[in-house]
Amino acid sequence: MDLDRRTVLSGLIASAIASGLPLRALAAEEVARVDDLIRRMTIEEKAGQMTCLADSFRPFNPPNPAAGIQDEKRLAEEIRKGRVGCLFNGIGVAGARKAQEIAVRQSRLGIPLLLAGDVIHGLKTIFPVPLGEASSFDPVLCQRTARAMAVEATAAGLHLTFAPMADVARDQRWGRVVEGAGEDVTLTALLTAARVRGFQGRDLRRDDSLLACPKHFTAYGAVAGGLEYGSVDISEETLRETHLPPFTAGFGAGALTTMAAFSEINGVPATADRTLLTDMLRDEMGFHGFVFSDYTADEELVAHGYAEDDRDAARLAVLAGVDMSMQSGLYIRYLPDLVKTGAVPMATIDVAVRRILYVKMAMGLFDNPWRSLDEAAEKSRIATPAHRALAREAGARSVVLLQNDGVLPLDPAGKQKIALIGPFTEDKANLYGPWAFYGDPGQGVDVATGLRGAMNDPDRLTIVAGCAIHQPIDGGIDAAVKAARAADVVILALGESQDMSGEAQSRTVIEIPAAQQALADAVAAVKKPTVVLLRHGRALALHDGVANANAVLATWFLGSEAGNAIADIVFGKVDPSGKLPVSFPWESGQEPFFYDRKSTGRPTVPNGSTEYKARYATTDNSARYPFGHGLSYTRFVLDNLKLSDSAMRWDQSVTVTARLKNIGKRRGSEIVQLYIHDRVASRTRPIRELKKMERVTLEPGESRTVRFTLARDDLRFVGQGNRWIAEPGVFDIWVGQSSQGGLHGRVTLYAPER
Repeated sequence: MDLDRRTVLSGLIASAIASGLPLRALAAEEVARVDDLIRRMTIEEKAGQMTCLADSFRPFNPPNPAAGIQDEKRLAEEIRKGRVGCLFNGIGVAGARKAQEIAVRQSRLGIPLLLAGDVIHGLKTIFPVPLGEASSFDPVLCQRTARAMAVEATAAGLHLTFAPMADVARDQRWGRVVEGAGEDVTLTALLTAARVRGFQGRDLRRDDSLLACPKHFTAYGAVAGGLEYGSVDISEETLRETHLPPFTAGFGAGALTTMAAFSEINGVPATADRTLLTDMLRDEMGFHGFVFSDYTADEELVAHGYAEDDRDAARLAVLAGVDMSMQSGLYIRYLPDLVKTGAVPMATIDVAVRRILYVKMAMGLFDNPWRSLDEAAEKSRIATPAHRALAREAGARSVVLLQNDGVLPLDPAGKQKIALIGPFTEDKANLYGPWAFYGDPGQGVDVATGLRGAMNDPDRLTIVAGCAIHQPIDGGIDAAVKAARAADVVILALGESQDMSGEAQSRTVIEIPAAQQALADAVAAVKKPTVVLLRHGRALALHDGVANANAVLATWFLGSEAGNAIADIVFGKVDPSGKLPVSFPWESGQEPFFYDRKSTGRPTVPNGSTEYKARYATTDNSARYPFGHGLSYTRFVLDNLKLSDSAMRWDQSVTVTARLKNIGKRRGSEIVQLYIHDRVASRTRPIRELKKMERVTLEPGESRTVRFTLARDDLRFVGQGNRWIAEPGVFDIWVGQSSQGGLHGRVTLYAPER
């Protein structure tokens, strides 16, 4: 066995063992089968396996920008010649079988196609956007919804999804913050692993196993100014400490593909960065699957000013470690000649092809190229009642109660007249959120429908748009004010349209549109109890009539069951338990803003002078609503913080306990959070870092002891030499209900005894 073959195979086996994946796909005869294929393949066929093109057999999401082959006839001929290894972003069993038939029965070697798609938060059943679902702080829920997505996606003829997004995103101006789990590394890592497990299931060969592809490797969430496709200038310590751990978690959960970031990192585009994609990703992190480029990202090396031309771009990408080129077609065009001229070694190509074929073998495509191409499954496993029920549960669990003076919950059987006002009252076009293009338009439940369905007397609900999303409506505010005056309670449905979040939707101002703010301010002047339902894909800076409402709910884009999930919360059928995965700033100009920032040498202190301190001249250097914040309809208190020992020995752990009590009158759930702070270190440390969390559900008057274990690994950071280290010293510990406040203790880590 040659070195390259042994390295790829042993790495894949190690990855499978670590993640609990089955090893029978790596049987000796199957390895021999891959060896035989590679020996027989021409360089054109090898480059074909390394090429991913948009699916013209069942086009669904129009390529953007338009590139590559756009018609079925030409694509069929390329597959027949063995010049395509993967198709993406088409769904439907009939078209998939047609394409696979050509690959398996009409191409020279019969290598099956890998069929991929962007199933980010649902196929036909749309679940909350990932950022919204991250508000649940619940890996189990995220794994359940990913499993449901996998069942639907594989029934529609897909093998792989370009998800989850593992980018830690700390600038709310960036549109793609909606695709991830927010600003915290611990939460992002936990949910990334959970989603990988949910997508892939316990056996990659199962018909409903959907390969996961954590993206974008790496630090794409750190683009300067939150500008999509922008540059990243970052210390290696921050890169390793903040942006790599979620990918490590995803690979540890069994992910066998990943996608390189669009951005450049410290002057080198990720798609051409061998230090990143080979030295770090493979040699250090032990990743042994294969790497996709992002859409035409290899071709874009020319626009970056890093490659001389397309041929040079293909050379740079493949030498860096990009195994599969997406949509540009550069590999099939240029790799044969690059190998012929010696610019790219054949061994490099063989390693990339081996990685791809091993993954196809591991998922059973060679034994059954028709897996996930079952018309009966397509009819029975998509948009099922069980998936809709899960979407409703996930939606309600994703809602965050930001503030409430007691106006909520409303009584569904009460006599109150309710005025539902705003552009999102009956809107169905913006329920799903970005990256849900497979969802059927009009099949989601809007807010008005959800509220009416929950009320004993739906006639008590009056609906007025008041304004459009971006523009006023003639007489709209007057009609809204009139409805508010006639009502006992006002519900304002305000926020972002779904095309204001997502890829290429970076924004300089993260506020609701001016027309909606004017509507909210006019309604607020009526001085009726007011509830604001925010629809959004990022943290927002809230003002005046929105910020000062009696109750404010962060409802994100909740998907197919949005209206019902919101009604469940508004009328108290479900107690709100969501927590913010992102900090809400006071002003847009605070961005990037995140809770685990540094103190600086001149920190502001409570009730102290702010002169010549780390602050903005026009606003406080804090969050309106901090990371981890979220209220309930009941009231929880924490007390009785105890540490099993105030001293932590080098190779021992400390148990931290606190008592949580429900002192309200309703059953509810709280997310108890544990944060640490390293007081003195060889590298300055954040003011707080989330390390542990636990969801606890209690009946009225019930209490429970919450228990966490802290070990030396929880106290580590990346120090000099880019090594993970822990240093002896004193650590603050908080157990609380958000990243602010909480019960405080401390522990001292002692150096190992000699």
